[in-house]
Amino acid sequence: MQWDTAIVFLAAAAAGMINSVAGGGTLISFPTLIWLGRDPIMANATNAVALWPGSAGAMYGFRRSLVGTRHWVILLGIPSVIGGIIGAALLLKTSSETFSAIVPYLILAATVLLAFQNPVSRWLQAGSDKPPSLRWHIGAVVFQFLVGVYGGYFGAGIGILMLAALGLLRFTDIYKMNALKNLFALLINAVAAVYFAWSGAVLWGDAAVMAVGAIVGGYGGAGLARRAGPRVVRGAAVAVGLVMAISLLLRK
Repeated sequence: MQWDTAIVFLAAAAAGMINSVAGGGTLISFPTLIWLGRDPIMANATNAVALWPGSAGAMYGFRRSLVGTRHWVILLGIPSVIGGIIGAALLLKTSSETFSAIVPYLILAATVLLAFQNPVSRWLQAGSDKPPSLRWHIGAVVFQFLVGVYGGYFGAGIGILMLAALGLLRFTDIYKMNALKNLFALLINAVAAVYFAWSGAVLWGDAAVMAVGAIVGGYGGAGLARRAGPRVVRGAAVAVGLVMAISLLLRK
C-alpha cells in the first residue's frame, strides 16, 4: 500500500507538471490508477476530483483575459455545465466491464488530440475576421455541450476540443481563448467532481494523495517543464499516452 501511495503521488505530480505547461496530464494519472488495480470508473471519478484544483489554478491565472467575454461565458458556460452533469451521470451508469473495454480507445483518442494540438491551434488562429452568424453560434453551443458531456464522462483532451468550439466563433485572441477554455474546463470538472463525490464514486485516499501531488508538480515542476519547453513536455505526454493505451489493449 505504501508503494501504491508513492506511485499515485508521483503520477499526479507528473500530471500537474505537464498540465502547467502543455496539458495532457490525465494521460499519466488516470491509467496509473487502473494499473494499480483500481476500478476504472472509480479511478476516473477520483482523477477528476483530484485534478480539479489544477483547473481552478489555470483559470485564475488567465482571469484578466476574461474581461469583455461575459456574453461568451453565459452562451457557452450553460451547455458546459449541463453537458458535464450528463457526462458524469452516464459514466456512473456504465458498467465497469464496458468502461474497461473502451478506456484504451478513449486514452488513444485523447493522445491523438494532444499530438495535433499545435496544428489545430494554428488553424484556429487563422480564422476569418468576419463576425460569426447565428448558425455558427448555434453550432458552437451544440459542440460545447457535446464537449461537456465528453468532459464529464472522461475529460482528457477537452481543452483542445474547446479551442475548436471557440474557433467556430472566429476567436483569434489566443489569451481570451485560453481564459475561456480554462473557465469552461473548471465548470465541467467542478460539476462532474461534485456529482462523483455525491454518488460515492471517489476513492478519497487516492484523491487526497493525488491532489497534493498535482499541486507539488504544478508549482515545483513548472520551472523544469518550462525549461524543457512545451514541445518536449507535450511529446512526453503523447509518448506516455500511447504506451498506456497500447499496454491496456494488450492487457485485456
